[in-house]
Amino acid sequence: MFVRNGTSVLKKVLTCPPTFLDEAAPINEISKKYQDQPLDKEKLLDEYQQLLDAYAKAGVQVEQLTPQESMTNSVFARDFGGCVKEGYILGNFKEPLRYAEHSAYEEKMKELGIPKLLEVKNGLFEGGDFAFLRENIIAVGIIERTNLEGFNELKAGLEPLGYQVYPVPADSRYLHLDMCFNLVDDNLAVAYEDGLPTEFKQLLQELAIEIIKVPEEAIFQHGCNLESLGNHRVLSLKQNKDVNDALREHGMDVIELDITETLKAGGGPHCMTFPLDRI
Repeated sequence: MFVRNGTSVLKKVLTCPPTFLDEAAPINEISKKYQDQPLDKEKLLDEYQQLLDAYAKAGVQVEQLTPQESMTNSVFARDFGGCVKEGYILGNFKEPLRYAEHSAYEEKMKELGIPKLLEVKNGLFEGGDFAFLRENIIAVGIIERTNLEGFNELKAGLEPLGYQVYPVPADSRYLHLDMCFNLVDDNLAVAYEDGLPTEFKQLLQELAIEIIKVPEEAIFQHGCNLESLGNHRVLSLKQNKDVNDALREHGMDVIELDITETLKAGGGPHCMTFPLDRI
């Protein structure tokens, strides 16, 4: 068994150092604000080390992809696919900037001994759109980097394994589902509720998932880009003061990371983490 849901105890992850992330390529609403600006390499590496240190302290084993000059955005490891109990799904990147990551991550997963269940080949699918709601219920964002064709391929591959797969269309400015919705505990999520479709909100109600609401502007400040560690623990950003206060009021142990430079490229802690093992 590899990853059985999104909120049980995280034991092992795959990440990639931001070695070649030199500037914020204008491929999302956040990075467009910083496009062509040099990023502070020392700060990027320090922020990545913060993530590693937090995982070490939490007892999470970290595997690392070797960075390459052709993969400037590979620090956002989440996006190459998704992982379930039986193995992983290889996605299909939309942006040419990220094409080289496809084979690199595929080789790394082979090296780690994690079987490829299916590959999205005709449509588009990126892992930032992949979210467990329950062990057999998966939500998939159809936003900017995953399209309906990719969703249908994913659904066709997962349904025979007993998974229910639901589409979550949203404004393309939100980039990925994990930018506007994130499950942080079994029955608790952080989300920009008004940006979610009615059918999805009804599903959350049926599953008794409570939402900590954030305003739309929080999406672009990574207010929802959190990583559940299990046992009511969550990685967040130091700047997410209101979100973090609300999480603590709901009994969560919030581990704050002082990450700001990496965010300029468009991703936060959730984007930087590909789960390999949740028990």
